[in-house]
Amino acid sequence: MVRSILIFVITYALFLISGFLFQIDQSWYDALNKPAWTPAGGTIGMIWSILFACIAASITIIDRKAGGLNNLKPAFWIILIVNYLSNQLFSFFQFSQKNLGLATIDCAIVAISAIILTVFALNIRKIAGILLVPYVLWTSFATFLSFMFYSMNL
Repeated sequence: MVRSILIFVITYALFLISGFLFQIDQSWYDALNKPAWTPAGGTIGMIWSILFACIAASITIIDRKAGGLNNLKPAFWIILIVNYLSNQLFSFFQFSQKNLGLATIDCAIVAISAIILTVFALNIRKIAGILLVPYVLWTSFATFLSFMFYSMNL
């Protein structure tokens, strides 16, 4: 039980890092042309908090089912690392570099790797994969939204 709690907390904390490392330049963000249907910043933050909990729960379930994360195949680790790093880099590209094109490409990588990660998780334990479905949906939406930001601010 302690191991599961630690894995959950560590995974959740790791996904939160970019929010602290790459602060939003609010005046720059507010000045961007955005679609009318862009969610409010607070809503986006709340959604990510929930998604990070779903990711952490999924990884915790996978750990228990596999008898330890070290027992997972390298392919799982590769896609998890690609997803994690691209997730973290989005904030860097969008908010530190203010490069909406790279942010959009990165966001697409997050969405695609989330789909692959979900398939891996479903094959390990169905509920672990189901927990990642909202992540797939949100990152797909976020990719489209990011593309809209890019195209509206050329």
